[in-house]
Amino acid sequence: MKHIIRVLPAGADIVVDEWLLLHDSETALSRLAEHAMQRVILPLPLWRTLRDGTESFDPSSTGVWIASDDEYEDVACELLDLPLIAVDFPSFRDGRGYSVAYLLRTRYGFRGELRAIGDVLRDQLFYMRRCGFDSFEVRADKDIRDALKGLAAYTIRYQGSVDDPVPLFRKRAEAAPSLPDEHWEP
Repeated sequence: MKHIIRVLPAGADIVVDEWLLLHDSETALSRLAEHAMQRVILPLPLWRTLRDGTESFDPSSTGVWIASDDEYEDVACELLDLPLIAVDFPSFRDGRGYSVAYLLRTRYGFRGELRAIGDVLRDQLFYMRRCGFDSFEVRADKDIRDALKGLAAYTIRYQGSVDDPVPLFRKRAEAAPSLPDEHWEP
């Protein structure tokens, strides 16, 4: 059984993954039939093919994964109806997935599960969460229990983001007592 980290209302926890991630379109098509009753995450190009073709699939048990170089903007509104979108991080150094997550949450208003997949490591989880991810498939060779600690790595956030849009300087200004106008000097 594969496990993932999921952010729940009570906090983040390690849970059993209910979804089957199908990596490449060729293999996915053959495996799709054998996993018809299971929740599957399809590559975006295959999802487009199935959506436009005669193949039928259940949108409530189908998710899509977006590669870092996929063009998804033309179907973004259709993706909003899916229960899960996964964003691939092909390398620890590739930050395009952060932008994809941020745009899905802010510009397009995606409210479903947003999952980080690929080269996902402990050091990234806090920042991924700030961009809108709420589940994480940690790289297979890393300890998922150790990675969970990455979500609590920092307690102060300077910049505004998806999880807290008000930057620290605004919070401090709102909390500071204001001086009466007669004390103001240019």
